[in-house]
Amino acid sequence: MHPIHDSDALLLLALALSSKRRPADLVEIVTAADLLHGSTPLAGKLCGAFARVAEHGLIEAQAGRFALTPAGEATLAGQPAKADTAARLFSIKEKLAGVSPSAGPLPALPNEGEIGAAIKAFGAARRATAMSQKKPKTVDEAPRRPGRPQGKRAGAPRRG
Repeated sequence: MHPIHDSDALLLLALALSSKRRPADLVEIVTAADLLHGSTPLAGKLCGAFARVAEHGLIEAQAGRFALTPAGEATLAGQPAKADTAARLFSIKEKLAGVSPSAGPLPALPNEGEIGAAIKAFGAARRATAMSQKKPKTVDEAPRRPGRPQGKRAGAPRRG
C-alpha cells in the first residue's frame, strides 16, 4: 500500500475544478486549491502531489497545462453533490487507496521552482485585487438621536 496524502486529493479536486473546459496552468490550479482549501498550499507539497498523482496515471500534461486522465476522472466520479470539501477530500483519499501505479510514461511535471512562481503570481494577483476594491463603510448600529449629548460631563453646568 502506498501513502496517501491530503495534498494528493486536494490536487485532484483542484484539477477537476480548474480544467473543466481546457487543461489548466499552474496558476489556475493554485487558485482552485486556495478556493477549496482556504489557504495556498506549499510548493513542496504540491510538487510531491504532482509526482505521486502522475505516477498513478491520473493526470496528463499538455504544453505546461494539466488535465485529468479518464482514470483520474473515474477516481473523482460519484462525489456527493452537497458534501463539503472535507468530505469530498476524504472520499477521494479512499478511492486513491485502491489505485495502483501505472506502467505508462510519466508526463512532464513542474518542479518546485515553477510551482513557487505560480504561488507568487497568485498571491500578487490576489493582493492587487484586494487593493483595487473599495473598503466597505461601517454601518452604525444605533444612529445618534438629536438633542444634547448625555454623557458624564455633558449635563454639568459651567462654572465661570
